[in-house]
Amino acid sequence: MKKRPVKVIAWFDEIGKENIPIAGGKGANLGELTRNKVPVPPGFIVTADAYFQFLREAELTDRLRAYLNSLNPKDTKMLQDTAFEVMQLITQAEMPKRMADEIRKAYQKMGQGLVAVRSSATAEDLPEASFAGQQSTYLNVQGMANVVEAVQKCWASLFEARAIFYRNEQKFDHFKVGIAVVVQRMVQSEISGVAFTAEPLSSDDKKIVIEAAYGLGEMVVSGELTPDLYLLDKDSLKLVEKKVATQEWQLVRNPDTRDKKRKNIKVPIPAKDQSRQKLTNKDITALAQIAKRIEELYQCPQDIEWAKDGKNIYIVQTRPITTLKPPKDGPAEEIKGVEILSGLPASPGAAAGRTEIILHPSEIVNLKEGEILVAEMTTPDFVPAMKRSAAIVTDRGGRTCHAAIVSRELGVPCVVGTSNATKVLKEKQLVTVDGFQGKVFKGKVISEQKIEAPTVLKPRIKTTTRLYVNLADPDLAERVAARDVDGVGLLRAEFMIANIGEHPRYMIEQKRGHVFQDKLSEGLHTFAKAFNPRPVVYRMTDFKTNEYRNLKGGEKYEEVEENPMLGYRGCSRYVRELDIFKLEVEAIKKVRESYTNLWVMIPFVRTVKAMEEARDALAALGLARSADFKLWMMTEVPSNIILMNKFIDVGIDGISIGSNDLTQLTLGVDRDSPKLADVFDERDEAVLWSLERAISITNRRRVTSSICGQAPSVYPELTAKLVGWGINSVSVNPDMIEHTRGVIARVEEDLGMHSPSS
Repeated sequence: MKKRPVKVIAWFDEIGKENIPIAGGKGANLGELTRNKVPVPPGFIVTADAYFQFLREAELTDRLRAYLNSLNPKDTKMLQDTAFEVMQLITQAEMPKRMADEIRKAYQKMGQGLVAVRSSATAEDLPEASFAGQQSTYLNVQGMANVVEAVQKCWASLFEARAIFYRNEQKFDHFKVGIAVVVQRMVQSEISGVAFTAEPLSSDDKKIVIEAAYGLGEMVVSGELTPDLYLLDKDSLKLVEKKVATQEWQLVRNPDTRDKKRKNIKVPIPAKDQSRQKLTNKDITALAQIAKRIEELYQCPQDIEWAKDGKNIYIVQTRPITTLKPPKDGPAEEIKGVEILSGLPASPGAAAGRTEIILHPSEIVNLKEGEILVAEMTTPDFVPAMKRSAAIVTDRGGRTCHAAIVSRELGVPCVVGTSNATKVLKEKQLVTVDGFQGKVFKGKVISEQKIEAPTVLKPRIKTTTRLYVNLADPDLAERVAARDVDGVGLLRAEFMIANIGEHPRYMIEQKRGHVFQDKLSEGLHTFAKAFNPRPVVYRMTDFKTNEYRNLKGGEKYEEVEENPMLGYRGCSRYVRELDIFKLEVEAIKKVRESYTNLWVMIPFVRTVKAMEEARDALAALGLARSADFKLWMMTEVPSNIILMNKFIDVGIDGISIGSNDLTQLTLGVDRDSPKLADVFDERDEAVLWSLERAISITNRRRVTSSICGQAPSVYPELTAKLVGWGINSVSVNPDMIEHTRGVIARVEEDLGMHSPSS
């Protein structure tokens, strides 16, 4: 009996949410919405059955399987080469004429014109799997031949290197994972945005939140634009709050079709329209009604993307909200009181307590548990007091200063850059520190002694881009290791050395160098054990001279430098002080006897020669690169960007971008200056150029790229850019783990790299 030909084309109105095996996640959702009369741009799906039939008719399955069966996915070069060969086989194979004809006819039937061709991943017989493959999307495709070609490219993208690696790791059969392709009318949106059927910051499911901006919605989703915000009561659909944002530019389709690099361009908005409300009140209500219908359809809060092309509002995507927070996570309302000071909010949360003003590290013993630490600026030797404090307030510092970074790791509310906290506040004065707003109030103006920063509660999400965490305190290792992280992208030495409390040279001269080595080893062991087998990337000591001077005995060995930030630090110290360097290396080697997941990263590398010397010194002391020992380089000096290829030639396995120092040195701005806080911005064009260059070169050279600076913890739109450029991992502070994982997942889905619904 002759087999019946597979169904190649399924129109949206033929598909529902139960059809993921043939339509994939995106396709099934769009079909479900269409069948329920939700306004969706028209389109069709090239089914996953068609993809499997294509493999059979082109006799590709056995050839692909041969490539994949002999693959060692841990061998990066082999993985990249195999992916290239497999994708070439798929794109160069001839699509069966019947299939190509059906795709052309369907495109013709929908009126031709501009369409989006988007991958929609599916997993036959594996409905529980959350696939994180790198599948492609092609926008503004026009013409029958181009649509057919784009469909075949989407099929090939199922075998991108990262997708192959993920399936190998999860032990999924490559040939049970299919791919459908959505072909949908492009909406050239005049206004676009997102709608949430629950207030995502407070988890208030009685509200609907709508954000709107001129132009394409990409800028709203990525966070590059501040959109209008409309808050509605879900039951009555009454508008309860409205914030109209000024918008100076918008993203639109590039009218120059010859420009292949820039599909979309930014254009200025006329001055008379910049401060106008984007949606009329009537449109706001209409969109809220649609959003409410979609939530009822799926029976859970939805994150919806929409677009308006003049008269009509269309829904272009919907997914469950995965970032809802418990309602008691933050203050129920804005903290109010008699304001004494204001500065920069550095770590969220709020706390009340009595102040302890500390002007020198030797005074930290005076601070009692639950008091407010007030200082000009903190350094690593303040850490024991910071861990006891209810909150921290400083005179100086920006959001990337020591106080900001450490307080966020500890979960302690912090306000920095107040200019005069140590002079205005009195000893043992009762105050409330508001790390949400960056303010200090007189007396106790909160009902609880301490309000914790919001914590996102969400299930673990699979992403191709790894999410690492920045850590320094061994006491936090086990707690953070239990969360949704792929390892430690930056393990700082400062907590461990501050706890030792003595200058290593001083200890060597007292014949107690082994004590320094053993205590450091103990701290490193805690992290390696807690995260095993996930990697722990340890940044070798990067104390500056002023920080070393504050350790016991340090004044004897450290010169006073005018600018320690640019002085004798990091890689420059290692070869000059091999005996101290050896103590650190021996501590690492001792841990690696039990846990080989501990790797090394060299910080503040000024020259190629310095990197060579550090590599050679490590190898001479018994830490040479190998299959289970990786050597990374911090990328934080502009010379690292300029000479990236030469640094890679030295022999490194990965880079991690220190965006704090890189921004400081690129823009010539003291990152700790509150007066220049508005200038210090990792999103500056010059810094973005450096980040993209570093990632593109390392990708080309097959070297791991990561970022461990403060920027991804502060700017989700920057995280989106990094993922789009192809960064391998992002490392953030513990308070941003779940939020950043959500940002990455969303960006990957939009880029066709991640499909949580499939």
